[in-house]
Amino acid sequence: MELIQASRLSDDDAKLVRSLAYRLARLRKPHRQWDDYYRGRQVIQSIGIAVPAELRSFVFPLNWPRIVVDSVVQRQQVKSFSVPDDDKVSNELRDLWEYNNMESQQVLLHTETRVQGHGFVCVGANPKDRRHPLITVESSRNMIARIDPRTRTVESALRVYFDPWENGTPDYATLYTPEYTLWLEKQHGKWVMTGRDDHHLGVVPVVQFLNRPRAGDFLGESEMADVVRPTDMAARAILDLQIAMETHAVPGKWAIGVTHNDFIDAKTGQSASAIKTYFNSMLTSKNANAKFGQFTASDLSNFKTVIDLLSEQMSAITGLPMRYFGMNTANPAAEGAIRADELRLVKNVELKNAVDGDAWSQVMAVAHKLATSDDINANLVRCDWEDPNTPTYAQRADAITKLMASGILSREGAWDELGWSEARKDKEREYFAKQISESYGQFMKDVDYGGDDGGTDASTGGDGAEPSAAQSKQPAGRDGAQTVA
Repeated sequence: MELIQASRLSDDDAKLVRSLAYRLARLRKPHRQWDDYYRGRQVIQSIGIAVPAELRSFVFPLNWPRIVVDSVVQRQQVKSFSVPDDDKVSNELRDLWEYNNMESQQVLLHTETRVQGHGFVCVGANPKDRRHPLITVESSRNMIARIDPRTRTVESALRVYFDPWENGTPDYATLYTPEYTLWLEKQHGKWVMTGRDDHHLGVVPVVQFLNRPRAGDFLGESEMADVVRPTDMAARAILDLQIAMETHAVPGKWAIGVTHNDFIDAKTGQSASAIKTYFNSMLTSKNANAKFGQFTASDLSNFKTVIDLLSEQMSAITGLPMRYFGMNTANPAAEGAIRADELRLVKNVELKNAVDGDAWSQVMAVAHKLATSDDINANLVRCDWEDPNTPTYAQRADAITKLMASGILSREGAWDELGWSEARKDKEREYFAKQISESYGQFMKDVDYGGDDGGTDASTGGDGAEPSAAQSKQPAGRDGAQTVA
């Protein structure tokens, strides 16, 4: 990276920065809205009026949006990357992935993409180790990209640094282009360049991920888009339920033929307080003709009916099993029943994996080029995913064993199906090599009669006696000792 003194941006770069910053500012409100829904902090309204401060303690937002997002993300797990017929590049891609701890960082990217509708991954030079570029997941709230509609790749991108929830403007930014990267700082209301890296990659080291992409749409759509209104309705129902519990769930009491001064505390003989008068119908009254009773409490089961109805609609919209939304339904433990119940969820995850897999392949192609200066076609980089279904480990192992027995699957193919990482497979190869070496050594020790076997004489059968007829007929080994076939 070439460090330079702060200088004025070129007109083209300044125009590009203003354009991207304006687009990002326009997305600030929906970004914050989606984030609030995911965190369960959305604003609840009742009868078209915002909930007053006195009732805020009763607010209980059902966090169904988080369930919708996390149910998909939990089943998205990248297994490996490979390039056909090029083991060297495949190993390099695995090394880059593991160096950047992407096994855990991918979860951040998938969550951000599902929540905001789009996410970003940046690839940058590593000043401490050039052979291992840095791969980082960036927040959608702080980054925006311009997409080439023909190639559907990033033309340029802007990353700003500021607290997205504060009313202010960013003070620092980074502009990414195919030929160079600029570090910017705002001074006296204008952007100035404080650093420059002429990498000449030919591609922008930024890859955008999309959720629910459509032709010509480069912003995507939040996974929560279809569930926010039912969630708001359910939250209002629960708010009304809590208010009804305070006002209608406790049966009201009535008294006839008495006045306020007629109630006497049986223990003290004095006039009873208002609170005791309300909650204790056994208080003594001066009026012998007084009558007491209570009203029937309201039946609040209608609220449960509404929430159950909304749960059913949420299941229909998202394809998630109804039990995910608290509905207790008969769900046999059989594998076929579970798979049928989760069919739409699994298909949804598989479609997202297909789209995200292309983006991850681009990330790894850019990282490989930055590390080795060698170009690889991102379309040739294969991204493999873990199975999004939910079989038990025993069921999977049994199926793999049968495939191996029939000759359809190899040992290493079985490791892939089990979901082992490359590091785990390397360790297993070492175990096998060690096991074979030890077995071979023991075999040679057992059959090598010319070796030292605790001071015994192999030529005489081990006890000084003449060799047996069977031993004398065995061919001699390379060292002249007799061996057993």
